[in-house]
Amino acid sequence: MRKGEATREAVIGLALSHAAEVGLNGVTLGVLAGRARLSKSGLFAHFRSKEALQLAVLEEAIRRFGEAVVAPALARPRGEPRLAALFRNYLVWIRGNKGGTGCIFQSLSEEYDDRPGPVRDRLVRALSDWRAALARATAQAVEEGHFRAGVEPDQVAYELVGIAKVYHESYKLLADPGAQDRAQRAFERLLAEARAAPARRRR
Repeated sequence: MRKGEATREAVIGLALSHAAEVGLNGVTLGVLAGRARLSKSGLFAHFRSKEALQLAVLEEAIRRFGEAVVAPALARPRGEPRLAALFRNYLVWIRGNKGGTGCIFQSLSEEYDDRPGPVRDRLVRALSDWRAALARATAQAVEEGHFRAGVEPDQVAYELVGIAKVYHESYKLLADPGAQDRAQRAFERLLAEARAAPARRRR
């Protein structure tokens, strides 16, 4: 990796950690230059605007999410095992990924819910892709006979996102020691409702 590329990646990593503290809109070239020990003009050579920096940070968060949450789940069998892995990995992500940034998407969904622009557009696509992944795993569970035929994949995805949001609030903000157990119980209840009767399941 060339020095310029390494510097750019290091800056994006710093910006991602900083965004977890102050929000993505709070990440400015001036503040970040100080943290990265670069001149503002030197930082400008890598990111031509604050918006370009924010988009780069968001792309890095999306990449890390895919690597930590989605990719390992895709190695699991289609259907319920894969859906369970996606949900389990997501709870781990919320508790704090390797970069220590937690789930930046939870805060960004509130920060950019009514703030139009390219950053919001990219965030919407990323969150929509996540729901689509959950819905796709649910649909595959129906195809595999793990879930009954009447299950609505989009509804299951919606409820899983809801469980994760409450878990995030309970764990991060309220410091509820039972947050993970409650989230798992809610997930198991959702699975129980979706599962086919034993006599109808394919082996």
